[in-house]
Amino acid sequence: MLEVVDFRATDYGKEVARILELDGAGTAAGRRPMQLAGSACTSTEAQELLDTMKARQLFPNAPSPEGGLCGLYLYYSCLDQGHSIAQELGSVEGSFWHGIMHRREPDAGNAAYWFRRVGRHPIFPALRDEAHRLRFDTGREWDPFEFIEFCEGARERPGSEEERIAMQVQLVEWQLLFDYCARENAR
Repeated sequence: MLEVVDFRATDYGKEVARILELDGAGTAAGRRPMQLAGSACTSTEAQELLDTMKARQLFPNAPSPEGGLCGLYLYYSCLDQGHSIAQELGSVEGSFWHGIMHRREPDAGNAAYWFRRVGRHPIFPALRDEAHRLRFDTGREWDPFEFIEFCEGARERPGSEEERIAMQVQLVEWQLLFDYCARENAR
């Protein structure tokens, strides 16, 4: 797997690193590609732990603690919990997480609605560059709508190169948005 974003779970504190290490995929914490379509939560241990935590406990100095918590739920495919948090966020990041959640549901139309509310996000240039390195190119600017369509097609071809690329790009998207929400001094 091509290494892209320099993502270190420890950048978000010991508790968050511990939660991300629960993925059990044998990869570095926070680097396991997520399925393109939702399923049940992939770690009941992570879900139970997250259910007991408050966003400000996990991310006391973050720009968007609730966005960070939403990202953790979505990392573990806990779509209902992630959706509840995204629904309450009255921010562009809430719309972004909401769009990701609906794309994974999968509900392409609803995902597109939420990405229209995002507009142009500050992580888009880095996401475009990393996606290009992974062989998904949307041109001069990141196009979340083109990525929704790509994921829809890739989902229909399990085990394909398209699915692998879509899952890697989705992970980079998650890493960048999570970092934007959760890391102190990220903005």
